[in-house]
Amino acid sequence: MSINGEWHKSDFDLMADKNRQNSSNKHYRRLLKYSIITTTFVAIVPLIIMLVINYYQYRKAYLADIMYPISRQTSNISSSLESFINERRSALNLVIREKEYSELADKAELAVTFKNLKESFDGFVDISLINSDGDQAAYFGPYNLEGKNYKDQDWFHETCIKGSFVSDIFMGFRGMPHFVIAIYRENSNGSFYILRATIESDMLYHKILSQNQPVSSDAFILNQDQILQSPSKYHGNILEKSDIEVPPYSLQTEVIESQNNGTDIIIGYAYIKNTPFILIEITNPASIMSNWVSASNNLLGLVIVCIILMIIVIVWISRRMVSHVRHSDMKWMKMLSEISNTNKMASVGRLAAGVSHEINNPLAIISENAGMVLDIMSVTDEFQQKTKISKHLNSIIKAVDRCSNITHRLLGFAKRMDTKTEGIDILLLLKEVVGFDQSEAQNRNINIDITGGSDIMNIESDRGQLQQVFLNILNNALDAVKSGDTISVHIEQVGSKFIRVAVSDTGSGIPKADLERIFEPFYTTKKENGTGLGLSITYGIVIKLGGSMKVKSTQGEGTTFIVDLPIVNNQK
Repeated sequence: MSINGEWHKSDFDLMADKNRQNSSNKHYRRLLKYSIITTTFVAIVPLIIMLVINYYQYRKAYLADIMYPISRQTSNISSSLESFINERRSALNLVIREKEYSELADKAELAVTFKNLKESFDGFVDISLINSDGDQAAYFGPYNLEGKNYKDQDWFHETCIKGSFVSDIFMGFRGMPHFVIAIYRENSNGSFYILRATIESDMLYHKILSQNQPVSSDAFILNQDQILQSPSKYHGNILEKSDIEVPPYSLQTEVIESQNNGTDIIIGYAYIKNTPFILIEITNPASIMSNWVSASNNLLGLVIVCIILMIIVIVWISRRMVSHVRHSDMKWMKMLSEISNTNKMASVGRLAAGVSHEINNPLAIISENAGMVLDIMSVTDEFQQKTKISKHLNSIIKAVDRCSNITHRLLGFAKRMDTKTEGIDILLLLKEVVGFDQSEAQNRNINIDITGGSDIMNIESDRGQLQQVFLNILNNALDAVKSGDTISVHIEQVGSKFIRVAVSDTGSGIPKADLERIFEPFYTTKKENGTGLGLSITYGIVIKLGGSMKVKSTQGEGTTFIVDLPIVNNQK
């Protein structure tokens, strides 16, 4: 609230407390955020990195396991195709070396030769003899090809240069897919001739099919122009252009990863030696790796669940840690505040002791002068209004005695700093302590009764520390009661060695859950009005003096603090 534009001090304090609280909350929220982020990063990032590395390494190893059988299958098929072509080329080479041109030019002899070849090797369609002019000198087969001239054909010239020739698959004069094998031989007179045989193209495809292939695989033959030399399951028919590019040349079987129409594929290929053929085997890794992908997905799901659980645990632990740090900081701040208050109270105590000492001197002068005036009046008969003035002087002397008693009690409480054992009348000490709080009790209409103790002897203990013990207990009782309630202080002897002082109030009582911690340092039920040190210090003093302290309380009925003190101090 403000008056004339100026803020009360309490309003500034409230604003400062609120600002400090907001700043403190921001600090702990920031600490919690950094703790969660840092811990999560340290715990989860290495796990994710290891997971990614493991994923790619395992995928690479799995692909290697897939590529090996593809490589072996491709090698087997290419070896079979190479053997098939070499057998027929060798057979034709044997024929042309054993028989002269004149023998092969005889149609009947050529027919016998063809029959022998066909019986020994399957796949032959026809056979022909071509002279050096490119004319077909003799022919045996199902087609009418006699008289054909091949001098302008590329295969004719290549056979003359290389000595043998294996063609691509083509339609030719026959109108059916086939390929030819041609063998060159020179005559003694300088001329030459070529023995040429036609082979069914299906024979190549049968060699491919003879190998067991997975359903997801496709094997076929390409030439250098990307033309299919055999049918394909997924990439076209024979003599059509394939969508698979010609792979780079290699002397051995190769397996590579590639893509076709956006789909990852694995290609195994082998160049068939001394032929235009390239064997291609294609496998879709997705179908083969489906089990691995399923297992990887399950593993990934498990890792995600673990990461979520880790984050939950990290958040929970971080919250508990920050809460613990905050609680420790609060305890530390309370302790610092209590130390500050203790120092302040010590200073106030020293100041009060000094003030009390200084007050005693003028009080003594006032008392002596008032007594002297009273003595003079008592021996003077002629003093007017003697009775009235005597009454006022007696009031002054009683007031001075009362002030003197108060300052003496204050000095007796304040000057005790070190432990000092002496004989103490416990009843008188309790009356002195009650006297400190008598004004507050009267103002709040609270009755403080002291009972028992009439037959109790003096005890040996420290007066100042006992004053502090019972003053703390009595102050707690005053805080717990309302106007019109009663506080009872009862003294009795327990056995031959102890006396018991019980301080009971009719306040609201202490919850059962708090009773177990009531003597712990910094534990308080007074919210912001308590430090949690009063009862802890009181309990420590009682134990130090050789006694014991306990509490009984029932909510709604009241609380009783029981202090047992030794009659003879054994703690000297």
